[in-house]
Amino acid sequence: MANPDDRNGPVTGYPATNGGYSAHPPPSGAAYPYPAAPPQSNPFYNYPNNPNPHYPQSNYYDPDSARRANCIRRIFASMIGLVIIFGTVTFIVWLVLRPQLPEFRVDSFSISNFTLGNNSLVSFTSEIRLTTRNPNKKMSLVYDHIEAGIFYKSESLSETLLPPFSQDTKNETSLTANFAAAGSFVVREVADGINGERAKKGNVDFNLRILSRVRFEAPAWKTRRRFLRVFCGELIVSIPSNGRSGALTGVPPQCRVGV
Repeated sequence: MANPDDRNGPVTGYPATNGGYSAHPPPSGAAYPYPAAPPQSNPFYNYPNNPNPHYPQSNYYDPDSARRANCIRRIFASMIGLVIIFGTVTFIVWLVLRPQLPEFRVDSFSISNFTLGNNSLVSFTSEIRLTTRNPNKKMSLVYDHIEAGIFYKSESLSETLLPPFSQDTKNETSLTANFAAAGSFVVREVADGINGERAKKGNVDFNLRILSRVRFEAPAWKTRRRFLRVFCGELIVSIPSNGRSGALTGVPPQCRVGV
């Protein structure tokens, strides 16, 4: 039995230790001789090997960011609502009013003293009378800044301006456009084309183009001004030689109208 007075001696049955650890390691395969598990087996030190790590989440709430997000969502919702309302109102108005484009036709086309020299200079005076009709039952038309031009193919020969006018529903209006060219230069391809048609058929195929600003109006409703484009083709005029006057031959087709 150990001496009770020798309190610093080793306990009988246990190997001598140095600072709590044995001076001689246990034999291979032996159980760990200490009451506590070795440090390396502590789960705390094996944390990186945990297959399901848990990270703390922040529950910070920013009221200013939330208010800004709500404000942006309300703005977008308001814009979408306005677009839907405007589109619905426009569609309903279109169904009620049913706006239609005006109709144009050429009634007469005369040319006087048409001369085209070898220097590609063209001279003439011309008058074109046409009729425009408003087919709408509920909308009147207002024409503004009306430009008209005589063309050979895509080459302009002469241009003029027509006075503005208004047109009631189901109404027809007669227009007269006067043109003049005094030694206007045309490219060689145009001069050769005109001379070739005159030599072959005695006629020249012109076209009339009109560009105007137009506004559709109804009681308590006005549309914005739009550009109206009118093309009247196949205006065949008999002018067999220089210095001659000619007039429209045949009935020209209906003019094409677009916006």
